[in-house]
Amino acid sequence: MNWDAILWFVLMIVFLWMESSTVSLISIWFAAGSLAAMIAALFEAQLWLQAVLFVAVSVALLASLRTVVKKFITPNLVKTNVDAVVGSTGIVVEAIDNIQGVGQVKLGGMQWSARSTENVKIPENTLVTVDRVEGVKVFVTENRT
Repeated sequence: MNWDAILWFVLMIVFLWMESSTVSLISIWFAAGSLAAMIAALFEAQLWLQAVLFVAVSVALLASLRTVVKKFITPNLVKTNVDAVVGSTGIVVEAIDNIQGVGQVKLGGMQWSARSTENVKIPENTLVTVDRVEGVKVFVTENRT
């Protein structure tokens, strides 16, 4: 009986079970490494070669495929509410002056209180880009196109 192959098979099952209980793609690579080592054991390779194959296959797959596979299994999150405002372009409807604490920007049909990210005055009718949102205020920079 080939005990090395049985050991690698059991390890592969354990890694697959661990992967099925998480969604973070951590142990699937080790399951593939175990499969490679098990195949080597079935061909009666020495234990040191099996271990080298396990490590090499696991590390190679982890390094080369994790980011690619992650793109396909991670859902495309659609920005909603405040998250959708960041990066959008708006128009200044009331001049922005951080010292006086005034300024309004129109973004997608809604008016927001606005402040300048660069702490400069931005005149009315200027196109701006939203850098961040803090509470009910957007922080913007002037478009320089």
